[in-house]
Amino acid sequence: MALLLLIDGHSQAYRAYFGMKTPLSTRDGELTAAVYGFARKLLSTLRDYRPDEVAVAFDTGDTWRHGEFPAYKATRDAMPDDMRTQMARIEQLLRAFEIPIVTYPNYEADDILGTLARLAAAAGADVLIMTGDRDLFQLVDERVKILYTSGGPNPETKVYGPTEVADRYGLTPQQFIDLKALTGDNSDNIPGVPGIGDKTASKLLQQYGSLDGLYEHIDEIGGPKTRQSLLDNRDLVLRNRRLVTIHTDLPLTYDADACRFHGFSVEAVDAVFHELEFRSLSKEL
Repeated sequence: MALLLLIDGHSQAYRAYFGMKTPLSTRDGELTAAVYGFARKLLSTLRDYRPDEVAVAFDTGDTWRHGEFPAYKATRDAMPDDMRTQMARIEQLLRAFEIPIVTYPNYEADDILGTLARLAAAAGADVLIMTGDRDLFQLVDERVKILYTSGGPNPETKVYGPTEVADRYGLTPQQFIDLKALTGDNSDNIPGVPGIGDKTASKLLQQYGSLDGLYEHIDEIGGPKTRQSLLDNRDLVLRNRRLVTIHTDLPLTYDADACRFHGFSVEAVDAVFHELEFRSLSKEL
């Protein structure tokens, strides 16, 4: 059974950039911490999971979500200039590893990952998506798992399947979409229903199964403030559900041969490491 490793490019780059405790630079002053962290994580993942196929998805800018909701992600800080210069180096590194990069206009990397995961699973592959974005938990099923890297000073990496998502949230991956629709997402600047926190939303979804089931039984919900807030914000909830739902139907093709990982040229990768003065990573090769 083939294993396809899909990498959320920008998510992993940000995790690397903010996860490095000390700045790194070459003797010429080029900042390299994000590239180093990305490379180190890539090497360890290839070593630990030995995927048969690999691909990386990147965002390309604003998407249809910004068109529908102009405030989408508006409160996020712009990418730091010193990280922007390192993104080109990360792409150079991926080319040295001969790992394909996939983008699609007007959609996010999440939608690319969701589409490729669905297509690969349908073709019989197992899929592991490496990301630091919990939104991708909605893609989990018996064939698709999330290799989630937490943030913070002591990041941990854990594989999430249906059991792990249920243990953490008490919900199915599909219900995770409705949870985000009710509670919103501060990082994406999506407002939730006033007065509805994670615990209340999870309890309601466990009881009624879905947003549709919840609103079909709205008169049964105890607590007049909760019920009225849900009624007053129904349009917001439905819009949120559209925004947080990952598309899995982009017109992309899953090409197993193009993603096939035959190992990599040590010479090509080491040349990049040498240029960036990654001596410890050169030894790992």
